[in-house]
Amino acid sequence: MDPMQIVLVILALAGVWAVVELALVLRRIRGVVASLDKTVEQVASTIEEARPVVAKLDGVVDELQPAVAQIEPLLKQATVAVEALSADLVEVNGVLRDVSAVSGAASSASNAVTGIVDGATEKVHKLFAKPRKAEPAPASPVLTDASEPVAEASDNAQAPLAEEDTDTAPRQYFTYAPAEESDHE
Repeated sequence: MDPMQIVLVILALAGVWAVVELALVLRRIRGVVASLDKTVEQVASTIEEARPVVAKLDGVVDELQPAVAQIEPLLKQATVAVEALSADLVEVNGVLRDVSAVSGAASSASNAVTGIVDGATEKVHKLFAKPRKAEPAPASPVLTDASEPVAEASDNAQAPLAEEDTDTAPRQYFTYAPAEESDHE
């Protein structure tokens, strides 16, 4: 064979191989185009479903325009109110400091007056207090039984000592009448 024939056979084989490859590529492209068609159809249906939602959102945005226009003045008014509140709180803080100082002074004055009054009442108490004679204290606390006579008292019990007499008087114990002799039945 001639070298020219060999080259032609090789070229013919290369052409057949190229045609086969071209057919395979076209087949793959056809599958991709079919899947792309399906995707485009799905996107189109999604867009068709989204159009009413977009129209509603457009209407909502149109309805919100007046409210959005009112937000800026409301924010300005809120800023003014917050500034006024801050100023009021600064004034209240100053008043509370003054009240604290006044109440501290009143507390000191109250303590001083209480000390003076306590001292004066103690002096008057010492001036008018009558010293009592000490009575002998019983050896042990004794309660009366039903066979012993009960001490005479208006409520069948001995009256406790007054508070001012407890410093000088010995301790005393109280006896009570039996239940059947009680005047309170």
